[in-house]
Amino acid sequence: MESFFGYIGAFCIGLVLGLTGGGGSILTVPVLVYLLGIQPVTATAYSLFIVGTTSTFGAFRNYFKGLVAVKTAVLFAIPSFIAVFLTRRFLVPAIPETIISTSGFTLSKDTFLMALFAVIMFFAAMAMLRKKVATCDTESNSGSTNYRYLIPQVFLIGILIGMVGAGGGFLIIPTLVFFARLPMKKAVGTSLLIIAINSLIGFTGDLENLNVDWNFLLTFTLLSVFGIFAGIFLNKYINETQLKKGFGWFVLIMAVYILLKEFLHM
Repeated sequence: MESFFGYIGAFCIGLVLGLTGGGGSILTVPVLVYLLGIQPVTATAYSLFIVGTTSTFGAFRNYFKGLVAVKTAVLFAIPSFIAVFLTRRFLVPAIPETIISTSGFTLSKDTFLMALFAVIMFFAAMAMLRKKVATCDTESNSGSTNYRYLIPQVFLIGILIGMVGAGGGFLIIPTLVFFARLPMKKAVGTSLLIIAINSLIGFTGDLENLNVDWNFLLTFTLLSVFGIFAGIFLNKYINETQLKKGFGWFVLIMAVYILLKEFLHM
């Protein structure tokens, strides 16, 4: 039964991405871990492939609508995907199985990754629930790209994406708006291309560290892609603002649930 709901979750991940342009990827790791019983390290790797593939479809859709700044995406993606690849290839495998062990407390690698993911979910929920800043919705932001602040921030975002296996759109979009000076709609479309590049290249960093169940992974990803097309179709019939607000509360509840589940069962 859990497997059934897990595959339903795959469709829902794509559905949310198609409806809102982001946010669905934050569900991927919890679905893989709690519904399908996959180990957190493997789940974060699988999530990169799923998120990367589904984001690619979203990026193509936005490109043909003129909402992708390709040059900015490439400049943004280079330091970011280097960070994601190095994180998956070297940093994640280097984390010890037991990080802290005392007489009354033990922090394992799996618990650490899930707790970090829950914290990221919390901030993602806050980003979805807060009202948009008016200046972010303008169709033209003045000024040039501030690379001095952009590149270090992008590299740190890449490390974070590599650690938790999420797309990181809620971190990338504000960076594109405030540092790369993109209008909001173009920032959303451009972020999907960056997420696709980051995630798929980051996933290659895991190929030497784990045995991939390709039958499962491709099936799950295909269901997520179907969900994207369903979401794109339904987008014009649903109030996006209310949907994002409701989804934000759901993600917030999920973040609290993960933290309670991980630390109360230690």
